[in-house]
Amino acid sequence: MFKCLDLLKGFEYECTKGNVGVEVSEVVNDSRKITKDCLFICIAGTNFDGHNAAAQAVKNGAAVLVIEHEVDIPQDADVTIIKVKDSRYAMAFISANYFGNPAESMKIIGVTGTKGKTTTAYLVKNILENAGFKVGLIGTIETIIGDKVIPSINTTPESFTLQKYFSQMKEAGCDVVVMEASSQGFKLHRTQGFIFDYGIFTNLEPDHIGPNEHESFEEYLECKAMLFKQCRVGIVNRDDKHWKQIVNGHTCELETYGFDRESDICASDLKMITGAGYLGIDFKVSGLVNMEIETDMPGIFSAYNALTAIAICRHFGVNEEGIKKALAAAKVKGRIEMVKVSDDFTLIIDYAHNAMALESLLTTLKEYSPNRLVCLFGCGGNRSKLRRYEMGEVSGNLADLTIITSDNPRFEEPQDIIDDIKIGIAKTQGRYVEICDRKEAIRYAINNGQKGDIIVLAGKGHEDYQEIQGVKYPMDERILISDILKENKM
Repeated sequence: MFKCLDLLKGFEYECTKGNVGVEVSEVVNDSRKITKDCLFICIAGTNFDGHNAAAQAVKNGAAVLVIEHEVDIPQDADVTIIKVKDSRYAMAFISANYFGNPAESMKIIGVTGTKGKTTTAYLVKNILENAGFKVGLIGTIETIIGDKVIPSINTTPESFTLQKYFSQMKEAGCDVVVMEASSQGFKLHRTQGFIFDYGIFTNLEPDHIGPNEHESFEEYLECKAMLFKQCRVGIVNRDDKHWKQIVNGHTCELETYGFDRESDICASDLKMITGAGYLGIDFKVSGLVNMEIETDMPGIFSAYNALTAIAICRHFGVNEEGIKKALAAAKVKGRIEMVKVSDDFTLIIDYAHNAMALESLLTTLKEYSPNRLVCLFGCGGNRSKLRRYEMGEVSGNLADLTIITSDNPRFEEPQDIIDDIKIGIAKTQGRYVEICDRKEAIRYAINNGQKGDIIVLAGKGHEDYQEIQGVKYPMDERILISDILKENKM
């Protein structure tokens, strides 16, 4: 049992009924899981307001209700009421207290930015583990706790889930946690209740603006900036034009990295490397760290990701050889992931699933002067048609050949989505073919690959399914490629 008072540390509240000395059995934030003597946090969600379950919670024997507005319960109900300004904010602290504040026993690294969060998190994990640390990871693709892998629903989980993961990582003997810190995570107070030891900003571009996300770019920026009021050391990409706004009002120590010569950790002499079926980069690092880096991850954004990881890992005493070795071997599923199929051309799987990400990827790959740049992609069903037009136009302008195929059609007809993409391509002079079946589209790309081509399979990335009519069918592009290569030999 827990004393209610002990769970209420770290935030302001008012006890409007009962007393804070009452004991509670557990903390619950899901109205379907209310148990006798629990503390139930009423959360006003997008689809359901937990305050509407208050009467049922009392009936089921909840000992404490945490509310942010009045609830309809019997006047004689034997329950303690804790009134707070924001129940999500309160939940973060209650959850941390409930799980014994596990973040205090580990070094917590938070990575925020529009792009690069996932790759940076995995690079940091690889480098630190090679140096002997035990590292937990929380991000867009998955949460990794020792040998346990949990597929992710949100990039940054709800605060209760986040604290539960921290607790499990502590029990598993983790020294460090590296996590992606999303703007939504900050907006919904998922990252309150603890302090990041290191906060990292990669870059900022307009994204996640619209219904149920951010009202404006300004709000999006302000949410990202919250990290630097919640960390001890801030590490910032000085090349990003928004970096000064991001650190405005910061309460942490600051370090910068980038190609800007004023950066504390400065990259220079970037070279593009090509080989038999692979692409890479080479660059020099000077300032707080001095070394030369070579890695099989292509493009300038890979240099930024590597530089970010270096800026973080130097705080953990990782030596130059350890960093270089880990970066040379680094692979991140679905993020400019090269799959070897031929010495003649390069095949890449990437998660780019909107126009901004696709344009960045294709522009970078064109710097390698391929014989042809071939882009295979589709668009998700039950999503904005504008995204389809934009992606079609981007690929039409930048790729020498576009192969339009299916992605996750969901409840739409795949051909209808393809027809929308073609509207965007029609604004360009770009050549294209359409092959609805994604496996057959990939087969076409491989079988028609020419010497010096770069072929990009965009949109699915790390996903290992295809969603059709509400059902997720197994579909991993790596397996499709392997099957195609075997079938070609038969």
